[in-house]
Amino acid sequence: MAAIKGVPHPFPYQGSKRQLASEILSCMPNSITVLFEPFAGSAAITVAAAYRNRAENFSINDAHAPVAQLWKEILHNPVGLCDGYEALWREQIGRDREYYDFVRSEFNRTQEPHYFLYLLARCVKAAIRYNRNGEFNNTPDKRRLGMKPVTMRTNILHVSEILKGRTSVSCEDYKLALSRATKGDLVYMDPPYQGVCNVRDHRYYNGVDFDEFQEQLHILNEKGIDFIVSYDGRTGAKRHGKELSKDLRLKRFEIAAGRSTQATLLGRNDVTFESLYLSEDLIEKNGHSDIEFNTEDKYPLFSGIG
Repeated sequence: MAAIKGVPHPFPYQGSKRQLASEILSCMPNSITVLFEPFAGSAAITVAAAYRNRAENFSINDAHAPVAQLWKEILHNPVGLCDGYEALWREQIGRDREYYDFVRSEFNRTQEPHYFLYLLARCVKAAIRYNRNGEFNNTPDKRRLGMKPVTMRTNILHVSEILKGRTSVSCEDYKLALSRATKGDLVYMDPPYQGVCNVRDHRYYNGVDFDEFQEQLHILNEKGIDFIVSYDGRTGAKRHGKELSKDLRLKRFEIAAGRSTQATLLGRNDVTFESLYLSEDLIEKNGHSDIEFNTEDKYPLFSGIG
C-alpha cells in the first residue's frame, strides 16, 4: 500500500499512519475548521491533510515533550534544525556507532531537538525507548546511517511551508487537547497501541486508560464533534487490543496494513489489519448512513468513502 504520492514526511516514527493516510483522509468531511491530532507523533494525517488542503487550521499535540519541541522547531526554525541534523549526520561518517552513543548521551543531557531528530533517523525501528532513569536507550540500526541530509531538509522545509501560520503545537494530556475542539472541527486519534504500551516496556508513554478514553469519546459525541480513531487490530486470526464499546455508536472498518513483519520472519503470510472507527455523524456526512453499526463480530474491509 503506497503513501499518498508527493506527501513529505518530516521524520521516521514507529507506528506512523503515513502509509494509511489516503484511506483515512477519504473519511474526512470536505470542510474542516481545525484538524486535531492529540496523539500526534509524526502527525502523518495532519501533514497529508495539509498537503491536500483538507482543513483550514491544524492542532498538533503530543504528551512527550521532545516530540512537541521537535514540531515547534519544524514550524519555527526549520533551517536551523536541518543544519543541525546535517552536521551530526556528516560527523558520524567512519565512526557511526561511537558517534550515535555520543549523540544519545548529549540528547539525554540537553534534550536538544536536532539530537532527537538524529536519533529517530538512526535508531532501530524509529522507536522511542527510555530506561528506568528516563534516558533514551534505543540502539542504532546498523544497516543504515539515517535519512540523507538533503532528503531530510527537503521534507522538513516542505512540511514547514504547508503548515506554517495555521498550526499550533502543544504538549499536554490528550484530554486537554480534546477540550479545545468544537463543532466544525475534526479529531483524528491514534493513541498508543493496545497491548504494547505497558510499563515494563519503558516506552515514553505508558498507554491510555481504556475506560477514560471511551469517556472522552462519549463527550465528543455529546458535543457533536466529528472524530476518527485508529485503535485495535489483528494479524491473521490474532486480535490486538480491546474493541471500543458498541454504546459509542461508531462505524468500524478494517484497513489492510500489509504483511506482518513477524510473520515474514517466521515464513508466514499473515496480513495485519488495523481498525478504523468513525463517529456516527461523520459517516452520515459522507453519505454512507446505510452502513451497519458495529453490532456483529465481522466488519467491512475498508474500500474508500466519499
